[in-house]
Amino acid sequence: MELAYIPSPSRGVLPLGPIPLRAYAFCIIIGVFVAVWLGNKRWVARGGRAGTVADIAVWAVPFGLVGGRLYHVITDYELYFSDGRDWVDAFKVWEGGLGIWGAIALGALGAWIGARRRGVPMPAYADAVAPGIALAQAIGRWGNWFNQELYGKATDVPWALHITSSAGGRVPGYYHPTFLYESLWCVGVALLVIWADRRFTLGHGRAFALYVAAYCVGRAWIEYMRVDDAHHILGLRLNDWTALVVFLLAVTYIVVSAKKRPGREAVVEPGAAEEAAAAEAAGGAKGGADADGVPGAVDAAETPDKAGTKPGPESESKVESKTNSEPETDSGAGDEARAAAEEETTDQTGTGTKDAAESAKQG
Repeated sequence: MELAYIPSPSRGVLPLGPIPLRAYAFCIIIGVFVAVWLGNKRWVARGGRAGTVADIAVWAVPFGLVGGRLYHVITDYELYFSDGRDWVDAFKVWEGGLGIWGAIALGALGAWIGARRRGVPMPAYADAVAPGIALAQAIGRWGNWFNQELYGKATDVPWALHITSSAGGRVPGYYHPTFLYESLWCVGVALLVIWADRRFTLGHGRAFALYVAAYCVGRAWIEYMRVDDAHHILGLRLNDWTALVVFLLAVTYIVVSAKKRPGREAVVEPGAAEEAAAAEAAGGAKGGADADGVPGAVDAAETPDKAGTKPGPESESKVESKTNSEPETDSGAGDEARAAAEEETTDQTGTGTKDAAESAKQG
């Protein structure tokens, strides 16, 4: 008796007249928007300009799509270039088949080109977009669900994926939803990178390297569960070996970078901090002039004195009284002050009287 399972969509394409709307493509597009949105927030928080992440993504995304497709076609060439296959299918990206390793590698090249054009350091940009890339992968994996592909071994767990299509050599049944496992893993990787970045102030590409290392760990065990055809080397799938090599490279980079360049970049985009300070100063000046047309008039009137209170009528009278009681510098005022000092002294030896009179005279 079937108690619970994850159903597969009956189709992954919704025709809109002559234009087919493919769920796989929509998942990728949504993932890209999420990555750019989160990357922009992190970039601005680090001191960069709003919009820089999107400008560089214009270069990174097309390069990433080409790289992902190239990796898939090269590693699964028999699907397109063996007998009975049509090589034109290699260009049909909408039917699925993007290798994350090629997407990240060639996407990084595109990002490097865009970063150089904007004059920003590539490692800082990579750190900013790393969690967003992980979330984009998490969303993009749902495209595999719509295509009924990349599932795992047969299982009877309550969350088993029900495959109904028999196209392309599929056997209908219940399988491990490896697309879901990887999607959830990528969400966890994104949260891990955000937490570690705040906790340890990662910089110089180490947040991106952490994302790569963490993703490789999850990809290794998820890849081991998959049953789709793949090349094997020494009993392991090719992607398992790729994950192992990339994991070691990422960890090595983290260790070496932490020793050579500790901390985080002080400036991620030249001139951005100065522009933000100038805009803030301009806004403050405008706010001060709104009260009575005089910039800073409100601030001057409401600025507390050194004691932490505003000058009131009582304090103003004290200041006026003190000003009026100051000794004058003419000779008459000096005689009166000397006489008052002599009357108020209690020193019987006369020493106190002499000192007070001299002080009053000098004043």
